[in-house]
Amino acid sequence: MQKQNILNYVDSHVESFLDDLKAGLRIPSISSDPEHKPDMAKMADLLSGRMNSLGFQKVQTIPTPGHPAVYGEWLHQPGKPTLLIYGHYDVQPVDPVELWTSPPFEPDTRGKKLYARGAVDDKGQVYMHLAAISAWLKSENKLPLNVKIVLEGEEEVGSEHFEELVKTHRELLASDYILISDTPMLQKGLPGITYGLRGLAYLQLDVRGSSADLHSGSFGGIVANPLNALTKMLAALKDDSGHVTVPGFYDDVVEISAEEHANIARLPFDETNFAESIGAPVLSGEEGFTRLEQLWARPTLDINGIWGGYQGPGAKTVIPAEAHAKLSCRLVPNQDWRKISDQVASFLKSIAPESVDVTVTAMHGGRGYLAGIDSPSIQAAKSALAEGFATEAVLIREGGSIPIVPMLAETLDAEVLLVGFGLPDQNAHAPDENLDLENFHMGIRSLVILYHKLSEIKQV
Repeated sequence: MQKQNILNYVDSHVESFLDDLKAGLRIPSISSDPEHKPDMAKMADLLSGRMNSLGFQKVQTIPTPGHPAVYGEWLHQPGKPTLLIYGHYDVQPVDPVELWTSPPFEPDTRGKKLYARGAVDDKGQVYMHLAAISAWLKSENKLPLNVKIVLEGEEEVGSEHFEELVKTHRELLASDYILISDTPMLQKGLPGITYGLRGLAYLQLDVRGSSADLHSGSFGGIVANPLNALTKMLAALKDDSGHVTVPGFYDDVVEISAEEHANIARLPFDETNFAESIGAPVLSGEEGFTRLEQLWARPTLDINGIWGGYQGPGAKTVIPAEAHAKLSCRLVPNQDWRKISDQVASFLKSIAPESVDVTVTAMHGGRGYLAGIDSPSIQAAKSALAEGFATEAVLIREGGSIPIVPMLAETLDAEVLLVGFGLPDQNAHAPDENLDLENFHMGIRSLVILYHKLSEIKQV
């Protein structure tokens, strides 16, 4: 491997790599909007064309009942590991569009950032892989290991059909390692590997009292008010220390090890700056854990929405017939979202007054993920990032959820590497989404090195 030749190629072709990305960013591939179905097809065609131009084989769009996935492979290194690169080409809607400084699908460079919908989530990071692959093939006429790429078109709408696609095409997607770049770094200048994700349980709580809204003067005091009952039930879900009171909620929690506690404690985190960055007076959470542990490695239960009764202008003296709330639980590895949903539902029903009817619906969920931090692949990633960014890389966890990760790991029996190059302030899913251009450049260099380091891991 003439590593420096490949890295020199990256350095001299960054602008052309950016031009490739901008072409993809101009396509409004919003998977949630049926009006953009032609744009989804157009984006899939663009990516298929790019894979073909790189010399990949078996390039195809794999149909689903929704939007297709795009697949291609380069398998010319017998005896070497096979790497599956996963990404997604769909993006979030742009509303509220009036808050964008520049049109969301007209890529705009301002300072050291590129602004557009999908710039960081996930087109920018997908194109970093395409750029690293291009640098290898243009410089060496080969890749150091076998590479497969699968790019999903429904990640932003819950990957509804992706699990079935993976199970149906298990042999096609078979691999030793799965590399995903769709996660953020802890902060600029500090590259990291995400080794843990939280899972999710999402529920709706419906409380009904009477068959219709009632006049509060004629009926107040003798019928139950569903909003009163709802708020009392919700308040009972946590105690003053931030501890969830649902029986059995913590039974399956994987506790933080002493080594992990020490690793997290070494990471830079300024609580005051973090609070100021989100406009919060102070931070709060479950007692007995540091802020990063609360965010990454402890389960939560939160009210995401609550509604019922009169909400228009002026006054209306009404006892509402019904009240509602949305709830979510972020879960740590080993917690099953269905079990947690049942526990929360049982608890809410057990504390509900007899004067109301209660329905709890488990809407959706997913499992958490925890990788072994001493695995050869994570150590290879840590070394590659350190070399690509010229600074030590760190191991971090993520408070959010990527439900496909545990599914991919189990279905394909492969290690998953989460190596992302986003930043916390890059507005993914929000107006003025942006990609740090230095991260784009250094990320491509890091991926070039990472492919090589993965190729050197001896397979058992």
